Amino acid sequence: MDIKINTAKKKRRKYRFVSVVSILVFLGIWYIATAVLELVPAYSLPSPVKVFSTLITKFYTQAPDGATLPQHFLASLQVATYGYVLGAVIGVPLGIAMGWFKTVDRIVRPVFDLLKPIPPIALIPVMIVVFGISIKAKAVLIFFSTVIPCVLNSYSGIHQTRQIHLWVSQTFGATNFQQLFTVAIPSALPMIFAGLRVAMGSSWMALVAAELLASTSGLGYLISVGRSLLRSDLIIVGILCLGMIGMVISVVFDLVEKRFVRGGKEQ
Repeated sequence: MDIKINTAKKKRRKYRFVSVVSILVFLGIWYIATAVLELVPAYSLPSPVKVFSTLITKFYTQAPDGATLPQHFLASLQVATYGYVLGAVIGVPLGIAMGWFKTVDRIVRPVFDLLKPIPPIALIPVMIVVFGISIKAKAVLIFFSTVIPCVLNSYSGIHQTRQIHLWVSQTFGATNFQQLFTVAIPSALPMIFAGLRVAMGSSWMALVAAELLASTSGLGYLISVGRSLLRSDLIIVGILCLGMIGMVISVVFDLVEKRFVRGGKEQ
């Protein structure tokens, strides 16, 4: 057992070392191409030193977009949390119910199949007309982006429950609801978590798209202002913040999945 633990720790250290080296190499190539060789104009692609300077400055300076970086981050996070939590709370149980109860599937699936192919970004004009440039419009858009993958993966996870496990539970006298909560849902958890991951990515994409088109705050708005002012450093700062947020969310999902999903891979 100790040998396995030591081997796993060595693999994690090796992975972290390779990750750090790859990031340093990328930054080095970027710096040489922009600051040393000047292959592209500075206004088009600034050096990483300039981007880092802008990142630090935006923590306490509101110019030129009217808010600091933490304020933009909190504005985006607030909207994303509202829409995502609501979409997950509705989408996961709905997908489970559709996968387990045929009556629910027959009632809901025609409407769901109609809405599923619609890109969430296509709803932005409708949301603006109905709710205006407000938090409600963006929250509803994120809800739509979240609920679709949550329903799909929860539905698929329930349908992938092994029949032999259900037969065994029936042999021990389990009722339909007992089979659902003790067999089907636990076995569907990997798919459900996968759906939540996909939904998180979709929600952030929808949020940034909405903020690019109609917003007065948020990371997407920061990127939009940078584009209007030809400030590539602001654009890259916004993009890097989105990437770092995605990394943190991914780590959180990994920790939660290891804690609650049975049979998860050992890292």
